[in-house]
Amino acid sequence: MTSASQSLPAYALFAALLASAGLPIYIHAPKFFVDEYGVSLAALGSVLFGLRLLDVVQDPLLGRLSEKLRDQRGLAVGIASGLMALSMFALFAIPPLLPPLVWFGLTLTGVFSAFSFLTICFYAQGVAKAGTLPGSGHLSLARWRETGALLGVCAASVAPVGFGLFIGAPFSGFAVGFGVLALASVVAMRAEWRSVGLPAATGFGTVLRDPIARRLLLIALLNAAPVAVSSTLFLFYVEGALEAPGWEGPLLLLFFLSAAAAAPFWGVLAERHGAKTVLLGAMVLAIASLGGALFLGAGDAWLFALVCIGSGAALGADLTLLPAMFATRMAVIAPSAAEGFGLWSLVSKFTLAFAAVTLLPTLQMSGFESGATNNPPSAVTMLIWLYAGLPCMLKLLAIALLVGTRLEKEKT
Repeated sequence: MTSASQSLPAYALFAALLASAGLPIYIHAPKFFVDEYGVSLAALGSVLFGLRLLDVVQDPLLGRLSEKLRDQRGLAVGIASGLMALSMFALFAIPPLLPPLVWFGLTLTGVFSAFSFLTICFYAQGVAKAGTLPGSGHLSLARWRETGALLGVCAASVAPVGFGLFIGAPFSGFAVGFGVLALASVVAMRAEWRSVGLPAATGFGTVLRDPIARRLLLIALLNAAPVAVSSTLFLFYVEGALEAPGWEGPLLLLFFLSAAAAAPFWGVLAERHGAKTVLLGAMVLAIASLGGALFLGAGDAWLFALVCIGSGAALGADLTLLPAMFATRMAVIAPSAAEGFGLWSLVSKFTLAFAAVTLLPTLQMSGFESGATNNPPSAVTMLIWLYAGLPCMLKLLAIALLVGTRLEKEKT
């Protein structure tokens, strides 16, 4: 292993930190505030969407800030990591000091703003790092980074269950554990934020003028939307459609473990057969798996485990190959990559927010109530179609767009 390769575990650990503050928060936070403080699903969805509107302005500016702080990036990353950890603690471990909905919005603003900045810095630094690695540097880095991210998602998704069983404080324990992970990640990555050898910034225009980069951003939007939809509704589907309370944690863990286990294999296949071809195959697997959830009902938790394995494995390809493809393109047209990943971060988070603002109110209007044992059949049917049918349709659109995209590295 070369000296450059020896630091790859640090990238995996930092990716785990970021992943813990991303998707799991959309899974846990809405249900936590509904169950603990009685906040409505529609109100929470509106706040999440409002935060993403903030990101429309904020994320590109954070990309520029990351570029301006390139010589002090290590210090900036340490401060942002501290802000994210403190905001997470306030979200889950401190009873609201303001009306719960306001507290929800303020604390999530701190979490997501720091998350955006750290994600941009991390992926931009990764573009430079990949150039120092032997072979297919972007795919090699992606395997470590996204496997770490998926393991972080696994841990964060089930951590509240574990903390609840052992210390009786599920979300307070999660918040403290997150702070410990933040400290360990910052320490592990402390030597990686070097500005020496980083290329100069090229600006957003360079990224947006490139047809391949624009197409990849649009594919990312459409391809991330199914994950956003199914993740937002996962807990409600298990509770309301399968009528399997208590299975949420094990099934969620199975889903993300399948993604983590599959991610390295997707990377190896991509090196042999091409990232585009392999990603298309994984997208077909996602449709076949999620489509099965349309036909499940009460008592089908074991069959749903098969859906979790298949759709989780497909997620491993989504999170590994598409960022690597975008990073490869950035290395050609905008090597500093900070602005490019500012746009990437915006696209990734917008899908989660759009899912929240559309799906949660729709589910509430259908008559569905979290925790109820007698939801109307029409509400359960709506939940099933939103959870499984809508993602399949969105995935088909992403496939059509990817099929028509040429990704030759030499084209600029």
